Amino acid sequence: MKPNRRKFLQTLAIGSGAMAIGLPGFAKETALENEDLYVPGEGAPRFNMCGYAAPKIDKVRIGIIGLGMRGPGAVSRMSFIEGVEIKALCDKLPERAAAAQKHLVQKGLPKATEYSGENGWKDMILKEELDLVYICTPWHLHTPMAVFAMENGKHAATEVPAALTIEECWKLVETSEKTRKHCMMLENCCYDFFEMLTLNMVRQGMFGELVHAEGAYIHDLLGLNFNKKGYENMWRLKENIDFNGNLYPTHGLGPIAQCMNINRGDKMDYLVSMSSNDFMMGNEAKEKAKADPFYNEFVGRNYRGNMNTTTIRTSKGKTLMLQHDVTSPRPYSRIHLLSGTKGFASKWPEPERIAFGEEWLKPEEMKKLYDTYTPELIRHVGEIAKKVGGHGGMDFMMDWRLIDCLRNGLPLDQDVYDAAAWSCVVPLSKKSVSKRSSSVDIPDFTRGGWTGNKPHNLTLQGGGNTKVRNMK
Repeated sequence: MKPNRRKFLQTLAIGSGAMAIGLPGFAKETALENEDLYVPGEGAPRFNMCGYAAPKIDKVRIGIIGLGMRGPGAVSRMSFIEGVEIKALCDKLPERAAAAQKHLVQKGLPKATEYSGENGWKDMILKEELDLVYICTPWHLHTPMAVFAMENGKHAATEVPAALTIEECWKLVETSEKTRKHCMMLENCCYDFFEMLTLNMVRQGMFGELVHAEGAYIHDLLGLNFNKKGYENMWRLKENIDFNGNLYPTHGLGPIAQCMNINRGDKMDYLVSMSSNDFMMGNEAKEKAKADPFYNEFVGRNYRGNMNTTTIRTSKGKTLMLQHDVTSPRPYSRIHLLSGTKGFASKWPEPERIAFGEEWLKPEEMKKLYDTYTPELIRHVGEIAKKVGGHGGMDFMMDWRLIDCLRNGLPLDQDVYDAAAWSCVVPLSKKSVSKRSSSVDIPDFTRGGWTGNKPHNLTLQGGGNTKVRNMK
């Protein structure tokens, strides 16, 4: 492509993208002020966000968007962390923002400004002096909100997945690089106790060199997805229509990607994905419609299969396997599995187990491993996290770590390249399934940076001074 044509297309793409997500005029001008904008995937990174330490923020001012399923928990957890001020609460429905406000009042904290309506989140980002926008909305809004926040000078943290298309993945990456604002995907499973134990053991060489890892999201959500009182406007059920792939890969992928140093010494090269037929969701819709005509619109739809299995090969010749099943009646599992040249670890379904040969370690031997290899983060805040709650404490550890890093000017554990790489499995798995499980290349969102990027630091890195408010 000739340089002048490339420059024209880049300018056009940025301009139309700005209008599509409703960026204000000054943000559009900022996006166009430099002519060396990259065609996605071409050239070197504008700025390497891996290991980036943003300026310290003594008091982190937060605006939380989405107060339905996940947002209220975030409000509660953040209210326990000193050095945090929840400045704004936003939800499409005003009554949800008001309900979240009551929690702050009960804790004796300053009241937040409430925003509501379809565009309330834009008003919040534009009007409020915020350091961090915390996004807990339906999936399709994650990228537009995170991009808008970064373009307007705020760090962004979004629930999973961070993006639903490859274009959105690149938009997150390039916006974070351009603005030098963090974009962290809130993959809380990276902070579970066994996952962090095994990550530290990997770093200490206990498993030798990792060769293979597995993760999953196997969770019977059939009843919840078809519950009118669950997700607003049945949005999560609708995500399962006309999509045949892995809709929710990051819970299983995040922890094993960190163990295998993805984007930090290795990268995911290509994937192959295969899905079973749907054997339950279509039938559930028919049964529901017999008793309630509300469900008629969900009858005869093209639902995703019960089980999707996606295999990934890395540039260094290692393999990962991911599974996704949210309909089959089986125990919850994230299949955290690590297989190395010296050892093996596995959890989900429970219990957690480790072996350095053909026999599992005994309980007293497992206790010794926990005593020896539990990371500093868990020793520092793990017991408090269990009391605060949130998936057994891993939600609170994630939030506390995020705030502590922002307050001390430290790199985050998960950066925008992780958000993009882990999320891109969503569209790429669909593409592979549609091509009779053909292999599909995985973009290098670091643009070569993975060869020199260092694994994130498991210590408190000079932080750890963020206190927790009274637990009562």
